[in-house]
Amino acid sequence: MMERKENIPAIDQATINQTGEWELMHGVALRNADGTARHCPYSIAPVTLERTTYEKLVRVTPLISKLIHGVSEDQAFLEENVTGAALADPFFGRLLKINKQIMANNPARLPLLIIRTDYMDDRNQGARVIEFNGIAAGMAPFGQRVHEFHRYVQMQWPEVFSRWVAADNGELAVNKGLDNLAKGIADTAFEVRSRSDDKGKGKPVFIMVVQEDEDNVYDQHLLEMKLLDLGVRPVRRTFDQLSKELSTGPNQRLILKDIGGVDVVYLRVGYQCIDYFIPGEPECCSALINTRAYIEKHRVAMNATVSQQLATSKTIQMVITNMSAKQLSRWGLTEAEGVEVLSVLAEMKPIDANTATWLRDHADVHDWVLKNQGEGGGHCVFGSDIFTKLAELKPDKYKAWALMLRLFPHERERPALAVRDNKASVVEDLISEIGLFTVHFEGKPMAGDDGYAGYLIRSKPAQENEGGVHTGKGVLDSILLIN
Repeated sequence: MMERKENIPAIDQATINQTGEWELMHGVALRNADGTARHCPYSIAPVTLERTTYEKLVRVTPLISKLIHGVSEDQAFLEENVTGAALADPFFGRLLKINKQIMANNPARLPLLIIRTDYMDDRNQGARVIEFNGIAAGMAPFGQRVHEFHRYVQMQWPEVFSRWVAADNGELAVNKGLDNLAKGIADTAFEVRSRSDDKGKGKPVFIMVVQEDEDNVYDQHLLEMKLLDLGVRPVRRTFDQLSKELSTGPNQRLILKDIGGVDVVYLRVGYQCIDYFIPGEPECCSALINTRAYIEKHRVAMNATVSQQLATSKTIQMVITNMSAKQLSRWGLTEAEGVEVLSVLAEMKPIDANTATWLRDHADVHDWVLKNQGEGGGHCVFGSDIFTKLAELKPDKYKAWALMLRLFPHERERPALAVRDNKASVVEDLISEIGLFTVHFEGKPMAGDDGYAGYLIRSKPAQENEGGVHTGKGVLDSILLIN
């Protein structure tokens, strides 16, 4: 690790207070249970990333989105490859069941694919995909704001920035995640309205499906305000509310009570059973997951469709990882594009009765991570705990899990300063997760020339397994490009 710069003043509490106030003033906040807000945890200076690595990720991520779109519309492939996981995981099984019902009735929904593809820059392998986030793919607004925050620190407190940044020279990587995501959604909303009987009648309507009383609302509100600026009317609803307020209009138009025709539906929930829970309901997901199926009967742009959620699952990620570049051409990629996609996919293996023996006799268990189909934090098993978990699994649950080669990303060359709850702490071993956003409507790029919209960086201490900003030990971050 490189030595810290000497003779540069350490940051004081007054400066910490001002940086936290900047975050609150710009909406980079989490809601407390009592309705007040606190700033999101953040790094005072950005992580460094080789320019060539960044440029490769920006180039390859839209290819991944092109691939996922093709897979999500390939129902035979989906059913063939997710049936095993569906039998092993009740929620995943529910998704497959509802997807079969949707597809059997010629759904009118128009697929809007908003993905955040998450990477880590491994010390030896280079940048590799952790997972595809095809539902509730949020925090693009925070990504842009933290880039703007680091530019503010660089200009306002150059000595502080210089002390805590991990390189003496570099360029902040521009991040327009909020602007590009909003524009992609707005352009989609106007396109859907232009095809409807509501053409020329009022603003397009955008529904954001949210959790009740969640804390991560300011990221959502930033997107809503930007959509308002672009001429779109944003509306917030829970699944429970939608189950009572939706109806069908002429020509398969989705109608929201007291609002009218709907053009875009964007799910910020729906990746776990609890998102559909109604107290007293005998079967998890029965009523509210049917609301998703109901929406897909209509001519409305939707992210995520159930098939998109299946296509971005760990099971499909594993299947794709073990395919050849030529096989990926099934979904419109050239063989050269397939090679690029495979170059960023980490090795994955299915679970069977011999996995524990193979790990013990032929591999190092610390080189692998065990994952289930869950999204978000808390779904990974590391180290010797893998043996414990494998011993607990019954054979009919194997296909709900997969092994993935563990990624060991670069630690920062210098200690980093993290701020949480207005208190600064030095982190000696901060590592970063890199999320890149893409937006496509019916397979067509809706951000830039190829669909790339922006990025989100979350950093955490290397010893921490959970890097969530509001549920783990993560902090918001941005990128400084170095040559």
